[in-house]
Amino acid sequence: MQIKATLRPGQNGTKRYAAQYGDQLICVCYRYDHQRRKRITTVELAVDEKDWLPGTLIPNDQLVFVRIGYGEAELRERIKEMGGFWDRDKKLWRIVFSKAAQLGLEKRIVDGEFDF
Repeated sequence: MQIKATLRPGQNGTKRYAAQYGDQLICVCYRYDHQRRKRITTVELAVDEKDWLPGTLIPNDQLVFVRIGYGEAELRERIKEMGGFWDRDKKLWRIVFSKAAQLGLEKRIVDGEFDF
């Protein structure tokens, strides 16, 4: 099967599908099956949409562990102001990911399997 055209909404050949699917329509593909002598039209639809920060797959509302050095008192205070708290057992700061991102702490997030 060969793809001859991939069209974005609004281009000729997509108007009928744009009317049918509206803002959910991402693209329309026309595929050709030479063996069966058929043209097959496929559509790509958006079925879900969530907030996302580029470069990460962590949901905004997920709690994450962040490593802050002993001498970084000002940063510790900012984490507390954003609702973060110290986890005594793990010796790490725990904060919602979106707040950690606002503080620019993405690279300080500790990966690992922890029991919550």
